[in-house]
Amino acid sequence: MTQRGVEIATQDGTSPGSLHIPDGEGPWPAVLMYPDAGGLRDTLRDMGQRMARMGYVTLVPDFYYRSGSYEPFDMRTLMSDPAQRDRLMGMVRGVTADMVARDAAAYVDYLISLPETSGRAVGTTGYCMGGRLSLLAAGRLGDRVAAAASFHGGNIAAADDPDSPHLLAGSLAATVYVAGATDDSTFPRDQLDRLEQALSAAGVTHTIETYPAAHGFAVPDNPSYDPIAAQRHWDAMVDLFGTALAPGTRSG
Repeated sequence: MTQRGVEIATQDGTSPGSLHIPDGEGPWPAVLMYPDAGGLRDTLRDMGQRMARMGYVTLVPDFYYRSGSYEPFDMRTLMSDPAQRDRLMGMVRGVTADMVARDAAAYVDYLISLPETSGRAVGTTGYCMGGRLSLLAAGRLGDRVAAAASFHGGNIAAADDPDSPHLLAGSLAATVYVAGATDDSTFPRDQLDRLEQALSAAGVTHTIETYPAAHGFAVPDNPSYDPIAAQRHWDAMVDLFGTALAPGTRSG
């Protein structure tokens, strides 16, 4: 696999990212992989490489680029370190839904411009905060996203959030896959039901599952990482993207 750091021009500046390209002869479908709240780091680069081995040109963006240069977070000690937790939450609050939409458009433009990619639509996936961003991107970009996944995504169907992804169900053109966790206060049963109702009412092809695991199960440097649940999440993406992102023919 080829991996390289890239810079993507956005409406608000320049977003770094990690680009991962499969071995062999393309073109291949493209996937936009959103990190969890800990941001772009080596663990997510490794996950981008694994996605490339599955046959997808994969971009893992740094959605905190507006914060300037920042020290990476140690996910093993993050929640027990008040100073680091406060730093993280300040950065999380600085990423609005409108920013996500603007950046997503730039990321997709970048991906489909690459000679290694096929088709005019991409897949999105993400973890924790990134699961929310994946669904927001799909809802705001319409038919530019053919498949969207969220793994232990938080607050994706909150009743009191005017920017909740479930409110964009009517704008989705993507097939949606959502995996929550049995131990996850950020995606309780009422949100699962609300998301199910919104997607069903909008006629969105979707699957919502709950894994017997804790929040953070899919990302290896999280203390709650669960190898069995993580493998299940990779298998789910094989099924989702393998169906919805069949290689297309480039034109133009």
